[in-house]
Amino acid sequence: MSQVFRALSDPTRRRVLQLLRQGPLSAGELSDQFDVSKPTMSAHFAVLKEADLVHAEKAGKSVIYHLKLSVLEDALLGFVHSFGAGSPKKSKKETAR
Repeated sequence: MSQVFRALSDPTRRRVLQLLRQGPLSAGELSDQFDVSKPTMSAHFAVLKEADLVHAEKAGKSVIYHLKLSVLEDALLGFVHSFGAGSPKKSKKETAR
């Protein structure tokens, strides 16, 4: 969970995640949205991958990034539950009843 919140602490990385909500994008397409160097963007992508918030897929010479929304949701729910707020996730058995 700490890696997820470290990744979310930066506004550039939060914006990358917002852009990926619309669908997969190449590293170049994402980088074009920001006024920073390519090495800086690569570092942001590395933090997002380390936190398991994105999946990188090689496509020829490009790298395509996909959002892993379930990881983000699980981290945020875990954070909320650590404060005793919200109801815990129901198991599939409980939901089927």
